[in-house]
Amino acid sequence: MLRAADLDADYRSDRCDMVHDFYAPALAAATSYDRAVGYFSASVLAVLGQGLDDFASRGGTMRIIASPHLNAEDFQQIHAGYELRAVLKQAALRDLEQAAQDPRAASGLGKLGLLIAEGRLDIKLAYISSHDRIGIYHEKIGIFRDGHDLVAFKGSANETMPALVGNFESIEVFRTWEPADSPRAVRISQDFEDLWDDRTPLLRVIDFTAAAKDVIQQCAKQTAHQTEPQLPPLDGAVITLPRPETSGRLVIPSELTVRDYQKQAVERWFAAGGRGILRMATGTGKTLTALSAAAQLTRMLHNRGQGLLTLVIAPYQHLVDQWSKDIAWFGMQPIRAYESTSSWYGKASSLLDALALGTAQGGVIVTTNTTFAADPMQSILDRYRGRLLVIADECHNLGAKRLRNKLPTSAGYRLGLSATPERWFDDQGTIALTDYFGEVVFEMGIGDAIRAGALCHYTYTPVLVELDDEEAYLYAEVTEKIAKIIAAQGFSDDTDDDSPLGQLLRKRSNILGHARAKLPALRREITARRSDWYQLLYCAEGRHPLAYERGELDEPTQLQQALSMVGGELRMPAAPYTAETKRQERQHLLRQFAAGTDLQVLLSMKCLDEGVDVPAARTAYLLASSSNPRQFIQRRGRVLRKAPGKERADIVDFIVVPPHGASDLQHETERRMVGRELTRVTEFAQLADNEAHILDILRPLRLRYGLLDT
Repeated sequence: MLRAADLDADYRSDRCDMVHDFYAPALAAATSYDRAVGYFSASVLAVLGQGLDDFASRGGTMRIIASPHLNAEDFQQIHAGYELRAVLKQAALRDLEQAAQDPRAASGLGKLGLLIAEGRLDIKLAYISSHDRIGIYHEKIGIFRDGHDLVAFKGSANETMPALVGNFESIEVFRTWEPADSPRAVRISQDFEDLWDDRTPLLRVIDFTAAAKDVIQQCAKQTAHQTEPQLPPLDGAVITLPRPETSGRLVIPSELTVRDYQKQAVERWFAAGGRGILRMATGTGKTLTALSAAAQLTRMLHNRGQGLLTLVIAPYQHLVDQWSKDIAWFGMQPIRAYESTSSWYGKASSLLDALALGTAQGGVIVTTNTTFAADPMQSILDRYRGRLLVIADECHNLGAKRLRNKLPTSAGYRLGLSATPERWFDDQGTIALTDYFGEVVFEMGIGDAIRAGALCHYTYTPVLVELDDEEAYLYAEVTEKIAKIIAAQGFSDDTDDDSPLGQLLRKRSNILGHARAKLPALRREITARRSDWYQLLYCAEGRHPLAYERGELDEPTQLQQALSMVGGELRMPAAPYTAETKRQERQHLLRQFAAGTDLQVLLSMKCLDEGVDVPAARTAYLLASSSNPRQFIQRRGRVLRKAPGKERADIVDFIVVPPHGASDLQHETERRMVGRELTRVTEFAQLADNEAHILDILRPLRLRYGLLDT
């Protein structure tokens, strides 16, 4: 905000640097800049440099009123009866064309051209016309606004490079939040509005934007083609203009074999008008399918002389890195937008400039869900006026309330990717996704992928574990509270996770996930595979709910206990892969795991659920029980990816059942608990190579609870 810019009441060349101390901080805080001066030179924009670049990239707008320089020939034409406005425009265009010959002014014109191309700059010419007297407009006023306050200034400085850098100048500043300044600031602002609307006596103001547009944009294109143009030193420093981040177009690599089903997915997306969702099982190549579609679209638009910006949105930073590697394989270096805004914002802004000027045919920005929803990325998307393709990896995440309203409506092409696009207990979010991306246009489930050879076969081992008496009592207590809330207010499909009902549902799920009997059962299963490598172990998040009940927050987590057992007691090389694991360490762990010589077991909670490539994994232990289809489908897909020497995978799933004999659970509560667990078992079993054996194992349990149809 302008109030935070710490602007003084006046500036004078003997006391300050006019650009550094006044213009730069004012531009950094403003959303609009109005300037009325006797002379305006585009060279000044190069001096303002990054401050103006940032102002423009945030969607800032400018209005300029200036007086053209009239020479003797111009006055002769006026006295000869030439149309006055035509002479003035001719003189102003001559000024621009002469400025284009000066590298300093040419770089400034490039900035003007980008603003004009996006409809965020207007220019008008002012002149004196009274009693046959023609004279120049020589006033010098300016106004910065931020949407709440304004700063007005006036003084001796014209908007030229010599005025701001070489001359001795002074200006006075009036701020609306200062009581003594406010009336004058408002009056100067009103003076500008009167000028702009041609309501000032003695003066005439005419439009010049359209006349200037061709000259300015032509100059902008020429300067955009230059490589790192430099300005002469100012105050001992060399100002270097940024080079646009461009590298041609996405192209399908010649060495990539696009599978038939991937071609079919792309064809159906195009048949739906470039919108739709691909429901494709984990491991079937959603990323390469999406990039193939983007490459085809880029080529089609290129043949029409049109560019394309591609925005890829992925849930996590490591997925941005994976996407970036694949995009580089398709012939482009993408802009990775996450972490510090300063690391990507300038590059993204330069890319948009290059696309607007036609000096780039395409570009790709890859970002995380978090960065996508933040203001800097939203301002980039709001600013862009060209053709836009949005690719959403694991698009179900974007159905969340905080994300779905951020999706750019300007995107003409939209592609959602997910093995499970439906949001769990969130019909509104699911509807929002299809409203934005379109319906599912192609589907390939795990069964189809296994039959097509895209995923490997697997065996499935359900391991039954019982709740102990304490866990059963807590489960019954939580279930009773859930029933009371539902009876009182009903059950909503978009129940907020932080609501009382949402918290109870999560707590009940955590009781199953942290069941104490799982660790002894895990010891038996992993000991039987002690010599095997490439093992993944999924643990429950947080701590056992009973630890929270007792306030025993120092109790080890399930992951810590499992790591101690596997890595300490069984002496199997093991390591955790969690949200706390730094990005570089994650890459190192994945390389170690894939090598099959240094790391035998990788333990995680949720970080391996979406998008992480671990094709070498042969065995997955599912300690964390979940009835959410997305989670267990993602985890199954993680271990079914094909890899050299890998023929099949083994999934070991720990199924929680009530204590055998008397417990605090009502029979119907027990039945529903078992039914929820068996839903996952049925999903896993029906595609496993040992399906018949699984059904035999579970038949007594189904009979006990009357769940033969589950």
